[in-house]
Formats: sequence, C-alpha cells, structure tokens
Amino acid sequence: LDGDTLSGQLQQHEQVLCVVNSRKSAQEIFTRLSGEGNFHLSTLMYPAHRRAKLEEIRRRLQEGLPCRVVSTSLIEAGVDVDFPSVYREEAGLDAILQAAGRCNREGRRPTEKSVVTVFRGEGGVPPLFAAAIGAGREIMAHFADLTAPEVVHAYFTRLLDLKGTQAQDTHHILSLMQSEMFPFRTVSERFHLIDSPTVTVYIPEGAGAELVQRLRSGERSRSLYRQLGQYGVSIYEQHFSALNQAGDLERLEDGSVLLTNLELYSEHTGLSLQADSGKGLFI
Repeated sequence: LDGDTLSGQLQQHEQVLCVVNSRKSAQEIFTRLSGEGNFHLSTLMYPAHRRAKLEEIRRRLQEGLPCRVVSTSLIEAGVDVDFPSVYREEAGLDAILQAAGRCNREGRRPTEKSVVTVFRGEGGVPPLFAAAIGAGREIMAHFADLTAPEVVHAYFTRLLDLKGTQAQDTHHILSLMQSEMFPFRTVSERFHLIDSPTVTVYIPEGAGAELVQRLRSGERSRSLYRQLGQYGVSIYEQHFSALNQAGDLERLEDGSVLLTNLELYSEHTGLSLQADSGKGLFI
C-alpha cells in the first residue's frame, strides 16, 4: 500500500490503529488524514505528551467517538488499548502478534469483525527489520494459526537461522554471563539495548519549561533529571547535527541539550525531523 491508499483506507474507519516501522512514516501518514479524532504517537513526542494523548485516545475509544491512531511500535509495548480494526506494516511475527493484541483486546466484538491487516509499505524493507520480516514472511506463508506456540517457536528458530547466534551477541555477553564470577562491570559496559547512538533533547513546554529553567539556574539533582526525562526526546546523531547546525539547540554546561526553536515541536506530531534552515540574519 502506498501512503495515499493506506490513509484512504484508514479514513474509512471510525476507529482504527495503524502501526508502522519508522517515525518518519508515522508523521507522513498522519498528515494525510483529515477530520476529527486523528492521532499520532511516536518517540518524537516526549513521554508526558504521549501519555496525555493516550488518555484522550482511551476516552474516545470508550465513548465511541472517531479515533484513528498512527503509531510506531511503541504502542505494542504494554499499552492497553482496544481497537475494532488494526493495520500493521509488515514486520516480524512477534510485532504483528503484538499489534493484533490491540484489536478486539477486550473480546467485546465478533471475531469476523475484528480484522488485522498486514500491509507492505512503499518505502521498502528497512535493513534493521530485514531478517525479522524475512522470517515472518516464511512462517505466515506456511501456517494458518499464527498464534500457536509451535508457530511462534518456528518463527524465532528461523529468525536465529537468518541472523546467526553470533549476530545476536556481537559483544560476547552470553559467554561472560556463564562464568563463575559474574562480571557485572564488564557486562554493563558492553551491553546497550539500542546500539545506535542518540542524544536526548529536552523540550521546554508545559511543566518542562519550569524544569528547564531550574536546570539553567544551576540546579543539579537526580530528582530533577528524572522529572526532565518526561520532557526529553531521543534523536539520532544526524538529526541532532542538523538541528544544531541550524541553531535550534542549546547545550548547557552539564551537557544537557535544549530545544530553543519551539516552532519545531508540534502538538500533533512532536519534534520535526526537518531542521529550520530558513533563518536569516539582518543587520
């Protein structure tokens, strides 16, 4: 499905969830929707912002109001929502089953009316998901009941075959954990849940503005940083460099990074992936 076709299908549903593989896709598909009750969720929105949106989404679902949500996979991680229809961009079988868990989650609708549509996006297969998508395609082509334990086992076995066990443990952490004296420090230094380096940018909006002001004034405490985490957005190095070069960021003495151009943060889609390069200096 291309973006226009997908958004057109979503528009026909009063309540629907669409889960895609990238933050860029989530923003692009959301902007194609029209009318009331459309929502976007991704990690380009700071946690407190996402939490507020989720509360509104749950309210609209319960009251039967229009509610179309375009989200990245974050909504699959323990978020309790119940949609009559779900669209999931092609991914690994585990991700597809997680998305399916948001369709008729409370069992209040007939099964035949609770449809999960798995679609192939127009952007091609992201390298990060290539092995998972490949294993998922093979398994879905050979089994009817994708939720059966033996099918899930077959999927992960095939995924390991495609990736290789060494690719799963490039820093040899598993062998370290099998030693008699558990090397906590070494494992801690080698282990990163997400290998791609990111930079956290604090967004001085709402209560975040007061927290940022405390940081500017020189306050440093574990409590302050914990609260600031609710107003932080993690971005990749190239995104950070573009924003920094455009003069949209400020780095404080403690290394904290603040967004200074709040026009780049949207109430609907969070932090823009495009730096503001249109500034001019007039003397």
